[in-house]
Amino acid sequence: MSVDRLPEHEQRVLDEVERALRRDRRLDRQLRTFRASRRPDPARLLAYRPRTLTVLLLLALSVTLMVTGIVTSEPGVIWAYAATWPVTMFAAFRLLCRWTEG
Repeated sequence: MSVDRLPEHEQRVLDEVERALRRDRRLDRQLRTFRASRRPDPARLLAYRPRTLTVLLLLALSVTLMVTGIVTSEPGVIWAYAATWPVTMFAAFRLLCRWTEG
């Protein structure tokens, strides 16, 4: 690959793209506030707004795992239920909060 300067027409196109990106305020704000962290953001978790269908599917999965765990007593199924139930309750709580807010 050559390290020479770009041809004039390509340089003009590149300059125009850079000008357009500088004018985009939303992109600029996102780039300025971008944080590369692996920790979950509590504010984002509290802003979670599940849909009714999502909560119903989670509830159906949890009940199915609970019944299967009671019938079979398989540790894997019981652990899957134990992992799914708190997520279901959190989603249901957030859905109820969304329904009751003004």
